[in-house]
Amino acid sequence: MANGQWYPAEWPDRIRALTDGTLTPVSPRRAATVMLLKDTGAGIAVHMLRRRASMAFAGGAYAYPGGGVDPRDDDRHVRWAGPTRAWWAERLGVDETAAQAIVCAAVRETYEEAGVLLAGPAPDSVVGDTTGADWEADRTALVGRELSFAEFLDRRGLVLRSDLLGAWTRWITPEFEARRYDTWFFVAALPEGQRTRNASTEADRTVWIRPGDAAASYDKGELLMMPPTIATLRQLGPYDSARAALAAAPERDLTPVLAQARLDEDGQIVLSWPGHDEFTKRIPTGGAPA
Repeated sequence: MANGQWYPAEWPDRIRALTDGTLTPVSPRRAATVMLLKDTGAGIAVHMLRRRASMAFAGGAYAYPGGGVDPRDDDRHVRWAGPTRAWWAERLGVDETAAQAIVCAAVRETYEEAGVLLAGPAPDSVVGDTTGADWEADRTALVGRELSFAEFLDRRGLVLRSDLLGAWTRWITPEFEARRYDTWFFVAALPEGQRTRNASTEADRTVWIRPGDAAASYDKGELLMMPPTIATLRQLGPYDSARAALAAAPERDLTPVLAQARLDEDGQIVLSWPGHDEFTKRIPTGGAPA
C-alpha cells in the first residue's frame, strides 16, 4: 500500500527542466512553523491542520501552523523574554534582525492559525482567553497584513515569550518547486488556560493527535503529508512529554534539509532528501515515481 507522501503531478517535468537547465530556481522565502504540543494520559499530542484541497500548495496535506516571515518584524523593537536575539541569531544561523522576524513569524502564525498566543503582559506570563471580539479583530488584521506582529504586541503591551519556543529543524523547499520556503520548525507547549481552534482560512480541519498515530496513518496512506511533516512526527515519537521535547530542542541539528534530484545511468530521475532515505523516489522517463 502506498504511503501518504505528498507528490505533485508536475514535479517530474519540473525536475527534468531543472536538470537540463531550462528552469531557474526561485529564491526561498523565510518561514516558520510550530509543532504545538500538549500532554495527555497516553503521551504527547501535536496540533495539526489539514490544508484545504483547493490550496495551490500542498492542498489536502496535514501540516502545522506556519507561514512566511513579515519583513516589517525585522527591525521594529519588540518587548522580548527569553534567550536574547543574539542567542537566537546564532541558533538559527542568521543575523539578529532576521532572527527576531523568524521568531515573530512562529508566534504570529500560531496565533493566526490556532488561536494560541505565546506572549504575555510580563516576561513570566502568558495571556489567557484570546477569543473575544477585540482579539479577533486584531487577529484578522494580522492575517490581512494590515497590522504587523510587532505593532500588535506594542498595541497590547505584550512581551513575546521566545523562551516558550525550541528550534527543532530546518527544511528548504526543493529547487524545482514553484513556491519555495526556507522554514524553521519549532516546538512549543500549549500554554495553560489557552485552547486551540481552527482559526485558519487555509484549513478545513484541525486535530490533536499523537505523533505515532499520525505517522501510522501516513504509513497506511490515510493521511497526506509533506516530507518535513512526517519526518518531524517520527522525531517526536521518543518523547513522553512536551517538557522533554522542549528540553531536547537546543541540541538538535539545524543544518538545512534540501531535496536533491539527479539523473542516473538509465536516465531515471532520482529524488532524495539527505538524511531521510524513506522519501527517495525514482522517476522513470515518462513514468510515475516509484
